[in-house]
Amino acid sequence: MGNNAIMNSNDAVYGGLAECFITINGRRYNFMSMTEFESKWEVNITDVPVLGKVGMGHKAAGGKGTWSGTAHYNQSYFREIADNYQKTGEMPYFEIQVSNEEPSSVIGRQTIVHRGCLCDNFTLAKFKAGEELLDEELSGTFESWDMPEKFNDMEGAVAN
Repeated sequence: MGNNAIMNSNDAVYGGLAECFITINGRRYNFMSMTEFESKWEVNITDVPVLGKVGMGHKAAGGKGTWSGTAHYNQSYFREIADNYQKTGEMPYFEIQVSNEEPSSVIGRQTIVHRGCLCDNFTLAKFKAGEELLDEELSGTFESWDMPEKFNDMEGAVAN
């Protein structure tokens, strides 16, 4: 095993303590209906041919943000966006802010603010006989993001 540091189990983040807020047309909502969320930033990698080199080089050339999640089917925020879009052709951009914090850990809190968000599909209505709880899948894109808070380094994470 040597002298490798080992992660403290308390530093694993418990997902159920996350916070999620959405801001649509300047109005901020605590999106407590969200039960699952994930966002990704995909970097576009371009091949770069290099004279005198057998292998291909690579260069980062832009990126794309996507998000997806599951929410309880008990709010109309996104259906209102869809309704407005189908009637007027206007679809507002919105923000999604997600914070994770593990109180029993030394890692602190991380917050990501997704800017320029759009939905790429909308659940308008649904039911399922015999189903106890209804939920809905949400997904879309975002144009940029900020990280106003970041996790602290865990003890032993920084190698000298």
